Amino acid sequence: MSTVAKNFRIDSRLNEQATDLFNRLGLSMSQAFSLFLQQAVLHRGLPFKIELPRYSTELIAAIEEAKELESNPHTKRNTDMDEMWADLDK
Repeated sequence: MSTVAKNFRIDSRLNEQATDLFNRLGLSMSQAFSLFLQQAVLHRGLPFKIELPRYSTELIAAIEEAKELESNPHTKRNTDMDEMWADLDK
């Protein structure tokens, strides 16, 4: 099978994230891109749905912040609602 060289530009951060993911899956960027193209040909279109996010970027950021706070053992914890309201009033 002959191969063809293709050049494309992507955001450097996206490249780092994708390379890390593919490496963990045992794939090179070239192999992952070939898989994508094979699936696109097989499906006769993009092999996944393209849609707008269901939630706003602000909500997604707030959810991520809440997850980080929840996993941090140094985050202040309230034992009851009165304590929570007192902290919020400060």
